[in-house]
Amino acid sequence: MAQAPEPRPRSAPAPSATIPFVGLTGGIGAGKSEALAALERLGAATLSTDAVVHELYASPEVRDAVVERWGPEVGADDGVDRAAVARAAFASPADRAWLGGLLWPRVGARIGDWREELGRRRPPPRAAVVEVPLLFEAGMEGAFDATVAVVADEAVRRERAGARGHAALDERGARQLSQEEKARRADHVVVNDGSLRDLELKLSAILAKLGA
Repeated sequence: MAQAPEPRPRSAPAPSATIPFVGLTGGIGAGKSEALAALERLGAATLSTDAVVHELYASPEVRDAVVERWGPEVGADDGVDRAAVARAAFASPADRAWLGGLLWPRVGARIGDWREELGRRRPPPRAAVVEVPLLFEAGMEGAFDATVAVVADEAVRRERAGARGHAALDERGARQLSQEEKARRADHVVVNDGSLRDLELKLSAILAKLGA
């Protein structure tokens, strides 16, 4: 899957007094998706910004805008060719900024609607967790009550990323902070070096610290 372009910082919806709002991030292959799924099993509500972007690419409004800018070669039967869009967007800062301006206000609106819906749930979820791969790169950490970085051994990350077809790991990784820097900036760090059960236990401890 093509990585989502860099989000632009925006004002977050008003924080909930009862549902911790958590930003989840990590390097390529560290296991963010595994962590997000584990948090859902632990009773948190979860949302992936990559998944939201995927949905947006399937919408006629976004597809038409992307094709108008970069031509029919970025189109596809189900919306857009995300790999082709990523290549076009990262060709220049102007293209990257344009795509971010197209997508991220819509992503922010989706997150706002989601949080409003969560506030009506009874019982409420233990936490509201949003996976944002470029959380710190975009300066979005201030939008959350807490941030969590998932890290893993470099060899493990490369094996996981390679298995998913991430041939351009070095190129994509160069556009991100190192996982050490992500860990330094995060409120909580999870080392994903064991079983799924180990991961769940570590994440459960973080939820407990958040009062969730």
